[in-house]
Amino acid sequence: MRAIAPASELVEGFVPETDLERRLAEDPIVLRGLAWGRPRAGHPEGPVGRHVADLLRTIDEWGVPEPQRRDLRFISLIHDALKYKVRDWLPHSGPNHHAARARRLAETYTEDERLLATIELHDRPYGLWRKLQKSGELDEQGFRAMLDRLPDRALFMSFVELDGSTEGKRPEPIEWLKGELARRGLAP
Repeated sequence: MRAIAPASELVEGFVPETDLERRLAEDPIVLRGLAWGRPRAGHPEGPVGRHVADLLRTIDEWGVPEPQRRDLRFISLIHDALKYKVRDWLPHSGPNHHAARARRLAETYTEDERLLATIELHDRPYGLWRKLQKSGELDEQGFRAMLDRLPDRALFMSFVELDGSTEGKRPEPIEWLKGELARRGLAP
């Protein structure tokens, strides 16, 4: 097996700020995930580590205060790190979805359901939006189920906006989500 580069090489500019980040930066599963990827739709930057570097820079640029900064950095480091484990011959849903896999890994580092739910559900708004675009109808049951699982809607929205701010991502799903939450009186 080929040696894995250190996190500081995989995520340009990354310097661990907490013990938790140091542990993530030494986890071979996380490191393999950060090294994985090539330019593709939604991720023209290629490897996951480059996407994470973009997110960490954006957190700095936005001046996110603590403790939200710490939460967003943790989520950023792990949210896409298990894409390499997804089995392409199976549906990319349920336990084979990269976000479900990332949540299971994150559970070895934290019990904080706010973080875990955000990791697991971070791509759900995009999926709901795509389904709406195809069918013309909102999956109301799916939308409500997502909301019911979110103990911290503000953190979730912050991460969805952060993740959607990078090159190659479409702004329409985020604007739709904000509008849908506002229409329901649920905007964080």
